[in-house]
Amino acid sequence: MQGICLLGATGSIGQSTLDIISQHPDQFKLVCASANASVDKMADICRRFVPNRVVMGSENARDELAAKCPGLPISFEWGSEALDSIAADDNVDQVMAAIMGFAGLPPTIAGIRAKKRILLANKESLVTAGKLFMDEVAKNDVTLLPIDSEHNAIFQSLPQNAVGISKKHVQKLILTASGGPFRSWSLADMRNVSPEQACNHPNWSMGQKISIDSASLMNKGLELIEACWLFDVTPADVDVVVHPESIIHSMATYVDGTVIAQMSNPDMKIPIAYGMTWPNRIETSVPPLDLVKIAQLNFEVPDINRFPNLKLASDAWYCGGTAMAILNAANEVAVAAFLEKKIGFLDIATINERTLNQVERHAVESLDIVFSADKRARYSAEQIIATGAWL
Repeated sequence: MQGICLLGATGSIGQSTLDIISQHPDQFKLVCASANASVDKMADICRRFVPNRVVMGSENARDELAAKCPGLPISFEWGSEALDSIAADDNVDQVMAAIMGFAGLPPTIAGIRAKKRILLANKESLVTAGKLFMDEVAKNDVTLLPIDSEHNAIFQSLPQNAVGISKKHVQKLILTASGGPFRSWSLADMRNVSPEQACNHPNWSMGQKISIDSASLMNKGLELIEACWLFDVTPADVDVVVHPESIIHSMATYVDGTVIAQMSNPDMKIPIAYGMTWPNRIETSVPPLDLVKIAQLNFEVPDINRFPNLKLASDAWYCGGTAMAILNAANEVAVAAFLEKKIGFLDIATINERTLNQVERHAVESLDIVFSADKRARYSAEQIIATGAWL
């Protein structure tokens, strides 16, 4: 029986993880869970799974949740210290790091230092603090399993199925991208898109922030950076290919011309279950591919002119230091402003670039430096938006 700490229980990754737990109650138990403000969803989780500890993002949310769950033997907590604590809880074996954004970094680090198996669905942890993060993984001899469908696919396509292994004979890693809802739209068409249109992903059911990132290809840029840290490569070793069907989730090309790909229906339960049971596999309720029904798979080169965030991510990697944390922070601020209809869709990339060029970069020698860079970048992006400096 594996005890699971689910960070971000009410999001799409969290819900799929709970589905796997409910399908295999003889193998997994939800021990700890967290959410920010989704009290009703968390109350339902508490009634169904009765975890030992639950952490909410605010004291009010904690109190409201406790009031909705009378009589349940659960410790209701709130705040960042409690979040770090549940990731390191003695009854936890695996930490599903599914909190979206920079906020997911500290509790994930806490889980690493407590030597838990880390199921990483929070790409921002590696984007903002990649070297420090991977150094902590190595120092604590932790098993790190990527849960993003693309990185999980690469993981399955590499020899020995292990993060950080020698990639002898591997020539290229290929990240696939769906292209999002605006794959075939012109720049003129994209100027006036609404948040509702941007969140309407053709293949995946995801939260608002990651849906916007997918539409702007920033999600793929962040995944490019994440792949570099996970598999010890550079952007020059990774090709991004638009694959609108989202059937091939990523690939590895070998020196003899072989290409090994991981294929499945687009459902996050597959990489989640594989991470939870690696090196084994379990039932997920996801039907196998019907290749005859699919009939055709398409591939395209991404258009950097229409989707400049992809190049920005590569540039940030080569800049090094805090550049990646600055870009991530700027993007979180810009996406939030777009969702609030303060800026247009195309303005996201412009604000990201302005912030990346404006905020001073430093070598990443500690998490405090990463936190400082994040704070300064958020302030800078907010000022750019408030003053209309990107126009």
